[in-house]
Amino acid sequence: MTIDTATFTPIWSEEFDAPIEWGATWVGDRTSAYRYCDHNPDDDKLDWLDPGCVTVSGGVATFTATPADRTLQNGLRAWRTGLLTTEYSAEGFRVRTGDHVETRVKLPSGTGAWPALWTWKDGGNEIDSFEYHPDNPALLELSNHADRASTSRYYTDADAIAPDRWVTVGTTYGACSVEWYVNGECVFSDGTGVGADWSAYPVLNLSLSAGRWHPAPCDPAPITFAVDYLRVYREAARW
Repeated sequence: MTIDTATFTPIWSEEFDAPIEWGATWVGDRTSAYRYCDHNPDDDKLDWLDPGCVTVSGGVATFTATPADRTLQNGLRAWRTGLLTTEYSAEGFRVRTGDHVETRVKLPSGTGAWPALWTWKDGGNEIDSFEYHPDNPALLELSNHADRASTSRYYTDADAIAPDRWVTVGTTYGACSVEWYVNGECVFSDGTGVGADWSAYPVLNLSLSAGRWHPAPCDPAPITFAVDYLRVYREAARW
C-alpha cells in the first residue's frame, strides 16, 4: 500500500533507532493474552517472556529465542524469547478502527519459529497482521478474530515470502472490512471488519511452537527474528 497522505496521517511509529523505552512505550515481560502473563503453554507455545531477548542495533530490533532453564506446566522445556506490547505501558498506545499499521520484518528460518504482528485487548479484539512458520516457507497467515469474527486467509507467494527474506506487511482495520497488504499490494479483504468502536494494543513477538500444529525447535541453537520498523497511520478525518 502506498500511503495516501491526504487520507492517512502518520501518528505513531517505532523505528528502532534508539534503545527500547521499556515501561514508557513498550512492555516485554507480560501480556494479558498469555494465561500466566509471561508464558502461555495453552496456546501450543514454548515462550517464556524476557525483555532481554529484544535488542536494537543499526535501526533494527532483533528478537532472539534460546532454551530456558524453566519447565512449563505441560512438562515441556520453555524458551526465553521476546515480545513487545504497548499494553501496561505508561503511554498505553492503541490502534483503532480506520488505522493502518505497517511493519517490515525479516522472516526467521529456525524450526519452531512463530513470529507475528497482532493486536489484543480485554480478552479479544485480535487481528493478526501476519503469523509465520518456516515449515510453510512461502505462506503468511492473515486473520480477523475481533468481535467473534473468524475470517482468515493463507496467503502464499514464493517470490515475496521465504525464510531470511525481508517483507513488508500492512493492515487496515476497516469498520466493515479488514485489508491486508504484502509489499504494498492488497492481498486479502475480509468483508467483515472490526466495527466502529474497536481498539487494541499492538503486539509484536517471536513465539516458539510446541509441536502440536507446527514443528517445535529441533536443536538448542538460537532462533532470531528481525524488525526494521512498526508504523501506524490514522485517517485524517479521525485525527
